Amino acid sequence: VQLQASGGGLVQAGGSLRLSCAASGFSFDDYAIAWFRQAPGKEREGLSSISGSFGSTYYVDSVKGRFTISRSNAKNTVYLQMNSLKPEDTAVYYCAASYHAVVGTPLSIEYDHWGQGTLVTVSS
Repeated sequence: VQLQASGGGLVQAGGSLRLSCAASGFSFDDYAIAWFRQAPGKEREGLSSISGSFGSTYYVDSVKGRFTISRSNAKNTVYLQMNSLKPEDTAVYYCAASYHAVVGTPLSIEYDHWGQGTLVTVSS
C-alpha cells in the first residue's frame, strides 16, 4: 500500500494550490480518503474526507467553502483544491486511506495508510 502526496509549495495569502494523493497497492474504490495537516507545534488535524464509491464528502469548518476534495477512481488519485489560502493554513499536509472510516470529521486513529506529507507555506 502506497500513498504519495504532492502539490505543496509556497503561495501568497489568497492564492490557491491543488494537492494530489496518488494511491497504489490496494482496492482504491473501497477506501475512504482523508486529508490531514500538521502545523509546527500543533497536533495533526483532520480536514476533509471522501468516501470510496459514492464520493460523499465532509469538511471541517475551518476549510469549508475554501477547500474541495475530489477523487478519480480511474486514476487512483484524490485531490484537494485549496483556495483563498491563509497564513494559518501553513502546515504539512497528509493524505490517508481507510477501509472502515465513514465520511465525517477525519480521525487519525481511523486511518490505516498514510502518505509522506507535502509542505504548504502561505505567506502574508
